[in-house]
Amino acid sequence: MRQKELRIALVCYGGVSLAIYMHGVTKELWKLARASRAFHGGVAAPGGEEAVYLALLEHIEKRHKLRLRVLPDILAGASAGGINAIFLAQALHSGQSLEPLTDLWLGRADVDVLIDPDARPWSRISKFWAMPLVYWLLKRPGNVVSASVAPETRTEVRSKLSRLIRSRWFEPPFSGIGFSRLLCEAFTAMRDGPTDAPLLPPGHPIDLFVTATDFKGHAEMLRLNSPAQVEESEHRLSIGFRSLTPEAAGQPLAFPLELVFAARATASFPGAFPALQLAEIDELAASHEHGWPSRTAFVERVMPEHSHRGDAEAVALIDGSVLVNAPFAEAMAALPGRPAQREVDRRFVYVDPHPDQIGGMSRSDPRPPGFFSVIFGSLSSIPREQPVRDNLEAIAQSSRDRAQLKQIVDNLRPEVEKAVEKLFGRTLFFDRPTVARLTGWRAKAQQAAAERAGYAFQAYGQVKLTGIIQTLADAITKAAPELEHAHGDNLVEFLTRHLAERGLDHIGGARGGASDDAVAFFRDHDLGFRIRRLRLLARRLSEEWDDAAADSPDARQKARDVVYRALSLYFDREGAHAFGTDFPVVARRVYGDPQEVLQIMANRRQLPATDLVVDALLVEGIADLPRELRRRILLTYLGFPFYDTVTLPLLRGDGASEFEPAKVDRISPDDCSAIRSGGTRATLRGVEFYNFGAFFSRVYRENDYLWGRLHGAERMIDILVSALPRGVVLGADEITAFKRDAFLAVLDEEQGRLKADPELIPGLRREIEVAGPAKLA
Repeated sequence: MRQKELRIALVCYGGVSLAIYMHGVTKELWKLARASRAFHGGVAAPGGEEAVYLALLEHIEKRHKLRLRVLPDILAGASAGGINAIFLAQALHSGQSLEPLTDLWLGRADVDVLIDPDARPWSRISKFWAMPLVYWLLKRPGNVVSASVAPETRTEVRSKLSRLIRSRWFEPPFSGIGFSRLLCEAFTAMRDGPTDAPLLPPGHPIDLFVTATDFKGHAEMLRLNSPAQVEESEHRLSIGFRSLTPEAAGQPLAFPLELVFAARATASFPGAFPALQLAEIDELAASHEHGWPSRTAFVERVMPEHSHRGDAEAVALIDGSVLVNAPFAEAMAALPGRPAQREVDRRFVYVDPHPDQIGGMSRSDPRPPGFFSVIFGSLSSIPREQPVRDNLEAIAQSSRDRAQLKQIVDNLRPEVEKAVEKLFGRTLFFDRPTVARLTGWRAKAQQAAAERAGYAFQAYGQVKLTGIIQTLADAITKAAPELEHAHGDNLVEFLTRHLAERGLDHIGGARGGASDDAVAFFRDHDLGFRIRRLRLLARRLSEEWDDAAADSPDARQKARDVVYRALSLYFDREGAHAFGTDFPVVARRVYGDPQEVLQIMANRRQLPATDLVVDALLVEGIADLPRELRRRILLTYLGFPFYDTVTLPLLRGDGASEFEPAKVDRISPDDCSAIRSGGTRATLRGVEFYNFGAFFSRVYRENDYLWGRLHGAERMIDILVSALPRGVVLGADEITAFKRDAFLAVLDEEQGRLKADPELIPGLRREIEVAGPAKLA
């Protein structure tokens, strides 16, 4: 049985009230992850719509001999999308339910709830002098409501908008502390609701990033030719969380008030909410039963520059969508070095409600934008539209680079295998390796590859050395972030000079290949080489060599399991956590005694000893494999230095270890036409009134939430099916049946909750019943 992990990095954009639509979409990803967990054991088979996803996973396994596991392990978002990313990450990590959030979104995401009590008008004559403006906005011919809101809800919107306009002026109408309390209420509801096991495997990392905008900015140092240093104001702020998935249920991703801080910061819509300052969360902490014991460490981590300067209390954070390019960039940065237990299909999935209007105007409208179109469009639409293309182009370019690299490696294979066979082909015991033999063969192959590379080895060695130094410096500064400010010297440059003084300014040795000092340094610190070697072996075992194990179908799977077990040993030695809990104290001594710090890092990771364990795993794991498969494994494992000397300089030392491109999938109303065509305009109501529409009407919230679930279900099935191996397809009729079952299950689940519009669910049920098989597929 071929096994594959479908790993999803989810990116959610800002979209003001379209947050409710995104809640519906993220709920479907949560349900798919729950079905996947049930599929792999540990919990009872689910009912309702999750049973449809489970049936699809079982169908793929039975029909196509592929066992898929769905792991949403990277979540990123801005503004309204940031809130949804935070709640989903908490649910995945803790096993808590998203169901309590739905009632909160539908019932509490309303302008009448969000308005600050001190700002509410207490009578019809409140701010009587504002009534002409109210009339101009709400009732004059061609007014803003008539131009952007459907007729059946204009009365409700006018009533609520009137109260909003007559609230306090020149201050945000919505309550900051009220918003924070509402977020805290949501996390409490999740904590007190039903809880199952976490949705990721124990020990698997989950990364969460949301963006905020540092309104006043913080100073960053730039190194120039002249002057040597200048200060530049930086306003982008990324608030990140990383945790290893626990075994026990109910463990929060982070301290709850830290998640509240992140959600409140990323969604501080300019002008609607006051900017977030630490004092607001301190006020919330005063009523929290456990206070905020991690406050100092949290502030130092997410705002290190301000913490170092001592002005963190004055920081003012506003909506992350003002500078929205961070979510994709942060998700991409979390990819290197993630553990792999089996074959991986990596996806970037981004949720874009994709309104076809900017500031209430159609993109094709030739008229210039008016006053409110400019204000609302610049705040709610334009920021989240622009940065996406740059990030997707970066992913596409990276994918092209990986494809080219794969081609180079494939073209090198005959020559490399010939070289390795020349080294070991006449070895008497090549088909019967022991740990001692394999260790000796590894050393011999590495020396031969270095010598054969000739003068090109110098470039390879320098790229390798530079990458290792950068990795070491990153681990040190992560453990002791204050080093970036406490010392004027760049740590990478400092370590480079230190190693040059110890003889590593020249990599080459007198006999060709690496010098003894370089060999010792690489043996102690070159973790990337070891991971790249095993990942190449895993790729070949997953995608190739069918002919080498035709008579033993389980042989390749057994070998893959061994390779991934070996990889997990190296992954455990990545990052600052591998150096012990006291490493921050050690790291702070790096400028005083760099050699001591580097030696402690080498002693604690014990890479040479780990190599012996990996050799033992491979020797034991391949002992009973078919002879030809065993031989190919050894040729690839021992031949990797020949590949690496060519490919690492092409990678420019970025340490990338996977040749397969990451794929990008979008979830948008424009991509979902199985039930109703027409995209956003035909399905969503929150796009009315400049994307604020759903905050003025429960009818709109229920509509957008339900369409989020239906569109999410459609795209979850599409993405699952697209993970099938090349040449393997599901029939259109099979896809149609699963989508139809999922849609109807969603309606069955929601019919008792969504009652604001009595015709919403019956009408959609009729549409699904009359949709033809071709359309549903």
